Formats: sequence, C-alpha cells, structure tokens
Amino acid sequence: MNKALPKLIKQVFRRSFDQSAPRYDATALLQHEVGQRLLERLQYMRIQPQTFVDVGSGTSETTLKLCRHFKKSRSIHLDIAHSMLLVGRAKTGWLQKHRLGHQFYICGDAESLPLASNSVDLVFSNLAIQWCGDLDKTFAEFKRILRPGGTLLFSTLGPDTLKELRDSWRQADVRTHVHPFIDMHDIGDALLRCGFADPVMDMECLTMTYHDALTLMRDLKTIGARNAAPDRNTALQGKRGFQTMLQHYEKYRCNGVLPASYEVIYGNAWVAPGDNARNNPAIKVDLI
Repeated sequence: MNKALPKLIKQVFRRSFDQSAPRYDATALLQHEVGQRLLERLQYMRIQPQTFVDVGSGTSETTLKLCRHFKKSRSIHLDIAHSMLLVGRAKTGWLQKHRLGHQFYICGDAESLPLASNSVDLVFSNLAIQWCGDLDKTFAEFKRILRPGGTLLFSTLGPDTLKELRDSWRQADVRTHVHPFIDMHDIGDALLRCGFADPVMDMECLTMTYHDALTLMRDLKTIGARNAAPDRNTALQGKRGFQTMLQHYEKYRCNGVLPASYEVIYGNAWVAPGDNARNNPAIKVDLI
C-alpha cells in the first residue's frame, strides 16, 4: 500500500474545500438542512457543555446556531480548510461575538486534532467524517479530546448516497467515479472499537432534484466534494464515456427532474464517566 496516498488525497480535499469556500453556502443546501436536523437532536439531550468543538465546521453556518443553543459555552470552529474558517469568522460582528461567548477558529485535521486530551464536553460534526481516510483514527481522536461523560454527535453519508450517479457512471467506466461511503453498521462497530459507550445509530434517505446531471455535478464541485477512491479516474474523462453516463442518468428522470439520493446517517455516543480519567490540561490552539 502506498502510504503517501492518503496524505496526497487529504491535500486534494483541503485545496478543494479552500477553493469552494466563497460559494459554499449558496450551494450547500443539503449540508445546511442536515445540520439543522442534527441540531434538533440536542433537544433530547440534557447536556450543557463548558466547551464544544464542531469538527468540519466549514463556513460555520451550523456552528453559529450551536453557539446560540449553548450561549454560555466556549466554542471551537475546526476545519481542515483555512478559507472556510475565514468565511465563517466574517459572519459575526463584534456584538454577536460578545453574545455568543468565547469562540476559537482552528485549522486542523480530524484524524490528528490539535486539541488537548480531555478538553471538550461535546464533539459535534456535520457531514464531515465521510472525507476522513481512517474512521477508527478519527473516532479515537474524538474520544481522546472528550472529557469523561462527554458526548459525540455527528452525521455522515452512507453507501446509497448518489446511487443514481454511481450507477450511471458504471455504464460508462469500470473505475469508481463516486466517493465510496461507509455502511451505518460499520460506523457503529468503529465507535465500539474506539471505546465509546452506548452508540446510537439511525438513518434517513433524502432526495434532491435537478433539471440535469450536469447541474448536479457542478454543485458537487462547488461544495468541494471529491472522489477519493483508490481506483478513481485521475485523467480527463473522455467525451464518449461522459455522454454515456448522461444518457443513462436520464432513465431516472421523473416528473421532469432527475433525483440525487443521499443516505444520511446520524450517530451519537458517550465517553463513560470513569473513562479518560486524567488531569484536564489547557487547550493548545493556533488561532487565525
């Protein structure tokens, strides 16, 4: 296995999300909707974190709502793309920042979080971990930074995501053109392997509609979504194969529009009260 490959892919993702930051909010309708649904789950949790981190905060659209929900909490906006953080920080004026409490913006990798162990009470992550190359390593990092009794709440995408686009490309090329997503049960198993207590997983299917497949693909590019499959096509796709994909996608057209399915997975888990029982060191962060 080429050990340099995951690092190279991560650089591609970082660059892609950096480039998409200025236009992200106008296109990321699904991300904002799922973020709102994830926030609504907090209504059923009796938690009041002293410090929380949003891993994969993007332009902070959902993070700022989280700040309003926990007005007395210290918040950490963390994303791998520096430009995303700059867009997010620009959304808050001085008065709003004062009302929302202490906020920190950190450029960092979910698989190697630049936060001290036992330093946060809530890890929140909306549609971000599907871009992580090593899920076990990511969850191990989440658990490391959580204090005993801390909560993990996240959303991600399952294997039926973009199934129409995946099937249409399959008619044109044997290589993988749609990023592979992990099954809900495998995600739950990863939580258990990393020592999280009482993981709860559930799933729902959401469908977005488009007038044509080109618009879908343009939107995916605009929000920075990339295919990191090892057998992905790294060269320019030939016109013939591309047209074959478009023609096959037309078979899914219904009521004048093309569907794009998303399997949205939600998960939450806890760190047992007696777990991670160590001194609580100060958070060490690099602010932008």
